[in-house]
Amino acid sequence: MDAHIDGKLVTSQDPQLEEEVRDLVRSVVHGVLDDAESGAAVPPADTNPATGSAVIAVGADHGGYALKERISFKLREAGHEVRDCGTDGTDSVDYPEYAQAVARLVADGSCRWGIVFDGAGIGSAMVANKVPGVRAALCYDLSTARNSREHNHANVLSLGAGLIGPNLAWQIVQEWLGTPWGGERHARRVAMISEIERSYAGGAS
Repeated sequence: MDAHIDGKLVTSQDPQLEEEVRDLVRSVVHGVLDDAESGAAVPPADTNPATGSAVIAVGADHGGYALKERISFKLREAGHEVRDCGTDGTDSVDYPEYAQAVARLVADGSCRWGIVFDGAGIGSAMVANKVPGVRAALCYDLSTARNSREHNHANVLSLGAGLIGPNLAWQIVQEWLGTPWGGERHARRVAMISEIERSYAGGAS
């Protein structure tokens, strides 16, 4: 079978065809496109153009503020760009505002990951999961961090500042960010989550 690639005619017997198709697939999978003028790779929107590292949105209420500040500092030290959605102090505020702000940045592709903090982590996880496209997981140890990423394809991490210490919290964050999505048999189930979400779109509470 004949095909045209970059204006050149190649046939199925042409060894160039297989290699060029592989190159095309690689470029699509990795989301890397060549800029027409400069030839520079265009990074995804959810990465830092300077470093290529993931952009992470963080947000907390007053109960999670101190832990948010500490984790944000460590994330920046590790080379990540952090987008802080607040709060900016320990005055009493409402956690739904900040959890939603983080979730929306993840859902619209501005940030690859989100981390939300409050006293127990439960409320912020509930709020984040109301935003279509978000799969928020409340994690309290390394096992739940790994499981939420590998099995559930979580893209928002919720931490309870009143339940875990800062050292464990940082270990959870590292484990969560470092665990790849497992895919394969888990993909069907995660797709079911998305389908259920779509089936209720626009429905009553």
